[in-house]
Amino acid sequence: MRIYNTLTQKKEEFKPIEPGKVRMYVCGMTVYDYCHLGHGRVLVAFDVISRYLRHRGYDVHYVRNVTDIDDKILRRAEENGEVYTDLTERMIDAMHEDEARLGVQSPNEEPRATAFIGEIISMIETLIAGGHAYAADNGDVYFAVDSFPDYGKLSKKKLEDLVAGARVGVQEAKRSPADFALWKAAKSGEVSWPSPWGDGRPGWHIECSAMSTKCLGDTFDIHGGGPDLLFPHHENEIAQSECATGHKFVHTWMHAGAIRVNKEKMSKSLGNFFTIREILETYPAEVVRYFLVSSHYRSQVDYSADSLAEASRTLTKLYHALRGVTPASSDDVPETEHDRRFAEVMDDDFNTAGAIAVLHAVANDINQHRREGDEEKAAYSAAVLVRLGSVLGLLQQDPEAFFQADTGSELNADDIEAMIQARAEARKAKDFAESDRIRDELLEKGIVLDDSREGTTWRRA
Repeated sequence: MRIYNTLTQKKEEFKPIEPGKVRMYVCGMTVYDYCHLGHGRVLVAFDVISRYLRHRGYDVHYVRNVTDIDDKILRRAEENGEVYTDLTERMIDAMHEDEARLGVQSPNEEPRATAFIGEIISMIETLIAGGHAYAADNGDVYFAVDSFPDYGKLSKKKLEDLVAGARVGVQEAKRSPADFALWKAAKSGEVSWPSPWGDGRPGWHIECSAMSTKCLGDTFDIHGGGPDLLFPHHENEIAQSECATGHKFVHTWMHAGAIRVNKEKMSKSLGNFFTIREILETYPAEVVRYFLVSSHYRSQVDYSADSLAEASRTLTKLYHALRGVTPASSDDVPETEHDRRFAEVMDDDFNTAGAIAVLHAVANDINQHRREGDEEKAAYSAAVLVRLGSVLGLLQQDPEAFFQADTGSELNADDIEAMIQARAEARKAKDFAESDRIRDELLEKGIVLDDSREGTTWRRA
């Protein structure tokens, strides 16, 4: 298996620190608002990665944190006139709802920053004792970036360029404009915790270092996150973690690609910002997941109505192949050439686009077996399709449930069945004009009828 390592900027053979086991940490949400599609990209990308590692037989310990104390959280809580913990609990519940609808499995651990204040303070004390951090006169504690010679090794940025490009009016409390806060002194009336440097709260970067090393050890296999976290967040994590522990922090760094909307980066300022739940009001959750999975996790993804429509069409083809077929027990179906091809492409830096192509090849086999009247082979191929689909978090629904899922249509299932029955009676009476009228009315309302020798089935367009 080869994985692209952002640190070395090349694909490397993956060799876990402990044979057969993978320790993986992914930066999670700052819970002050609903998750947007960019969050969904990261959630789904690393869900697929953890699923595939387990599929390959690894014992995966997956940690994804929650940042539940932050400037944005405190500002939003103040704007709402609510206690910040009420805001964070509400947003964490919403996040869990969103990820469940997208088929994202829960991580093994989901640490919250506020539960690790003791570990954060201890790490800061270690950094100060080692000459890597200092307490400023204003009550803040800063990391001394120039104390870590390797600073910039992840982002390939040079410290002298960062200092030269620093904004005018740098806080006087800092020794260097590149230094960053490990502990922030509390403002009057602000939520805080006691510390050796006075009441305050942790800086963002130190939270992840304390949580990841506590949950996974000083050195672990994979650290992931969104593209915007590479600098400064992940760069700062490396600096403070390696200075605190004296060990290499992470072996493999992975970053998901950005989401764009109609060729532009998704942002609130451009008015093209969509939450996951807004999107799921219009599109079925599995279609959205398929859209996200069908591109390589490192690539930029362009979100548009056309791209979602294409995802719906191609996912529908896969479910069509499964419709009316009872898959054989997966245990009865040995490894096939499709399984081997699937592993080959996924072993190449989790090439999900290639894996999707394999799924469609299996679907073609099912259709061919059915045309030939070989139901046993069709059932075996269906088992392979469901088995491989599960690794991507796809094709686990009953096909009828997929086709008939209600996404806000004015007709419910009972209404549709009644109209199909009326159409059947019209056809029986040879009233084909009425039969056609009912079919056309259903089609206008987004309901497609499929007639076969076994009867009529329906699906939402």
